[in-house]
Amino acid sequence: MWWRVYALLAKEFLNLLRDKKSRFVLIVPPLVQLFVLSYAATFDLNQMPIAIYNEDSGQASRDLIARFTGAPAFREELRITRQEQIAAALDSRQVLLVLHIGRNFSRDLLGGRQPASLQVLLDGRDSNTAQIAQGYLRSVLSRFNSDWAASRGQAGPPAELVLRAWFNPNLESRWFIVPGIVGLLTLVVTMTVSALSVAREREQGTFDQLLVTPFTPTEILLGKAIPGLIIGVLEASLSIFFAVFWFRVPLLGSLPALYLGIVLYVFSVIGVGLMISSLSLTQQQGLLGGFLVIVPGVILSGYATPIENMPELVQQFTLINPLRYFLVIIRGVFLQGLQTADLLDQYWPLAIIGLFCLSCAGWLFRRRLY
Repeated sequence: MWWRVYALLAKEFLNLLRDKKSRFVLIVPPLVQLFVLSYAATFDLNQMPIAIYNEDSGQASRDLIARFTGAPAFREELRITRQEQIAAALDSRQVLLVLHIGRNFSRDLLGGRQPASLQVLLDGRDSNTAQIAQGYLRSVLSRFNSDWAASRGQAGPPAELVLRAWFNPNLESRWFIVPGIVGLLTLVVTMTVSALSVAREREQGTFDQLLVTPFTPTEILLGKAIPGLIIGVLEASLSIFFAVFWFRVPLLGSLPALYLGIVLYVFSVIGVGLMISSLSLTQQQGLLGGFLVIVPGVILSGYATPIENMPELVQQFTLINPLRYFLVIIRGVFLQGLQTADLLDQYWPLAIIGLFCLSCAGWLFRRRLY
């Protein structure tokens, strides 16, 4: 069996490498997009879930909290009561920032000991969002300072904002954007290769020749899937190389954890692509079917718009999107230093999506063969 699969693999790679257009599509456009998008892409955010940790029982802290919760830019998601809850809230992305008011905040303001310190802990994984949040924070605090000083005839800012960004201390937007582009380019290349695989055979008339060979449907499926898996992993590896050594994005986590995610991600994308290719009679149909999946896949992945900001029904659709899970994996490994055990809840959905789509593709093969 494996010798026959090996022969199919050789044929698939020869088809790809002999065609100048295929070689060009696999190498040049992904690199161009990596550089263009990495330098040009930016993001915006409208809703900002926050947590409040208030150790002060004075009137000043209550007034400040009311200003934050009443501001349209913020939504109080969590009220923290213990220091240990801060890390969990930020790590799980439950909140974008934590507003920490110390126990002496009101006393320092009333006693004239200025400025009174106010700590804000920001999730720096999405640096652009964190910078937007900083602007809103300073705006709210500026109004609080002005009103407090005017009501008491004080000079100078009564309260001072102390900021600390987690995972991305300098709020470099490239640290967030570039890992996402790795997932996007891997999706485009792998989907294109797998979606055109069977459709190209049908259009060239060689699929009928394949049917009269002793290959079983499972062997044909493996022969079509493994080249796409190899190309997808190599494409992701090339993009990661440039992300680390050219764009200087820190890779803090485990390489085995990252590559396990890459393999499962490419596996799931290949399943979707082969399912599309099995339904397509021409390369044009396969290409259009691939882009029909790629565009909503990118939009519903959290790459440009946070999933938490989407309507509840739309959020449910993102659960079948492989790119959604891979973005959590690659950004978690790069910026948070996550290990394999930390990402198990992201691995198994990718495996299920891949197995389901490959099973559907295999069923379609059998239906076409018999």
